Amino acid sequence: MSEIISEQAQPCEEVQLRDFDLNLLTVFDAVMQAQNITRAAESLGMSQPAVSNAVARLKMMFNDELFVRYGRGIQPTVRARQLFGPVRQALQLVLNELPGAGFEPATSDRMLSLSISSPLDIRLAPKIYNVVAEHAPNVQLRLNSCLDNNIEHQLRYQDVEFFISYKEFDNNAFCSDVLFQDEVVLVCSSSHPRTRSLNNREMYLKECHAVVNFAQVGSFSAEFYSTTEARRTIVYQANDLSSAMNIVSQTEMVTLAPRWLASEYMQMLNITLLPVTWMENTMKCYLTWHKSADKDRAHQWLRTLLNHCKSSL
Repeated sequence: MSEIISEQAQPCEEVQLRDFDLNLLTVFDAVMQAQNITRAAESLGMSQPAVSNAVARLKMMFNDELFVRYGRGIQPTVRARQLFGPVRQALQLVLNELPGAGFEPATSDRMLSLSISSPLDIRLAPKIYNVVAEHAPNVQLRLNSCLDNNIEHQLRYQDVEFFISYKEFDNNAFCSDVLFQDEVVLVCSSSHPRTRSLNNREMYLKECHAVVNFAQVGSFSAEFYSTTEARRTIVYQANDLSSAMNIVSQTEMVTLAPRWLASEYMQMLNITLLPVTWMENTMKCYLTWHKSADKDRAHQWLRTLLNHCKSSL
């Protein structure tokens, strides 16, 4: 028994960074982003065999396969996904301290990519474009309206750097700031025969509803139609609120929309806006990014810029 205790009491050998080739971490980061050895080699300016050799050494270093073949590319293992965030943050912290590695908005030609869910793209895309152009004229901004349910994957691997939507991610791998809150109103045709009675939940649920497709990530309508009872009244699913309001203006359907958007369409469509009093009538707009980009100075700059400008967004 004493021999067993003596063996268990032996101290573990201390891990020393000098025992590892830390250059391999830049290869790991590139392969994780590219999910392809050839493309990773191109981005690193290395040969494909050299990257393959580095990946083999990484597998030994972390005692895990890290990457497995998937179609024409490769797919990271669970362990690789766990490592990606911490490794990327560590590399970014080092990169930030290197000479000439800082982010200078006035001169940088860095590309920044944002996805904005509907209908926020209508409101925010031109404002973000203009404010970035004012403060960083050479930055290449790429904006797109998000219909892709793969947004978490895109954020994780930096295909998209920011996501703006009404959706709050229930995952501690993501960070977010609240940019503002929108008031929600009920929209119906100005000739709707029951306008005066649409002031309580019971009457609201009896109506036929037009909504934004729930399958879309960040769907504006999904949160309001989460109950089985409410789902039974849906007769039209649109790809965006503009289409839903257009249908509503010509029928006896109703829909929910942010006041700013519905107010704009009042000038073009035959619609009436009614206050929502029987449920929570505000929605928060979130700026979301993956934690692995938290220390990136370009990310920090754009987050700060949008937060400073959010009163005008």
